[in-house]
Amino acid sequence: MDALGSVLDTLREFAEDNIRLVKRCHKLDCKVFTKVAFRATIEFIVMGFIGFFVKLIFIPINNITVGSG
Repeated sequence: MDALGSVLDTLREFAEDNIRLVKRCHKLDCKVFTKVAFRATIEFIVMGFIGFFVKLIFIPINNITVGSG
């Protein structure tokens, strides 16, 4: 019985934490959403350029290391 009680206590605490989280969450307004979307777009662009330049550098190095056949 004690094990069942501890499981139920854990589940009750988990449910209370989730309810508290949902009550604190709010929907973003247009200004905040635009900021987040703009920053995410900039991040994608920057990471794309970094990946492109890394690939651009390592393809010739790989070809030199492995050889042409």
